[in-house]
Amino acid sequence: MSEPAAKVEEAFDINRIDDVIHGRVRLGIMAILSGVESADFNTLKTRLSATDGNLSVHLRKLEDAGFVAVTKRFEGRKPLTEASMTPSGRKAFIAYLDAMQGLVNGSPG
Repeated sequence: MSEPAAKVEEAFDINRIDDVIHGRVRLGIMAILSGVESADFNTLKTRLSATDGNLSVHLRKLEDAGFVAVTKRFEGRKPLTEASMTPSGRKAFIAYLDAMQGLVNGSPG
């Protein structure tokens, strides 16, 4: 009975889980951005049920990691903040998903 536990331990490497992406809101941001060219702040806020401050903090963390690019501009007189996934963000997101798939399948990934 201890043999399957040993196999799970060998297969699962906690260090493959990217802490920057792993948070619920950050994972949601990455999932949304993976399917679109960009998303505006209000769309992200609504889809993730986040507050302005909470979303800003999580976007900043992803931006600081180089996973998301945030642009701010004006549309008419209204400020518009948009986020898009960077190439390194896409690579990190795919690696994160691969690590999760490996965990589900019980393989190193």
